[in-house]
Amino acid sequence: MNDEPVSLSALQLSLMRALWGAGQATAAEVVLALREERALAHTTVSTLLTRLEKRGIVEAERQGRQVVYRPLVTESQVRQSMVSGLLANLFEGRASDLLSHLINRDEIGAEDLARIRQLLDAPRGGDHE
Repeated sequence: MNDEPVSLSALQLSLMRALWGAGQATAAEVVLALREERALAHTTVSTLLTRLEKRGIVEAERQGRQVVYRPLVTESQVRQSMVSGLLANLFEGRASDLLSHLINRDEIGAEDLARIRQLLDAPRGGDHE
């Protein structure tokens, strides 16, 4: 992945989660992995995977008659990029405003608040995912 920000739609994230979970997959395997969550046509998944390939998010390798896709970015990289974009675009870079918004909208439950308190009290310096 280059250093450009990565932003994915909910549908693209679903496809990527299937790839992250499998490590690699054909379009047909992605369709099967998503069938309970979303009923998608094979052609739709193939088109989306091709677009992700053009963006440098996945790579495609022909194996016989099939094309196997592998993620070139991790879920952590996508999460970091999308949250950074959200902070920059909606909250002018202020994480406290984002957290305040989530708390005031009751989008953070008691368990999550307890986990956030633990993270705030923990020594800094590592990735806390």
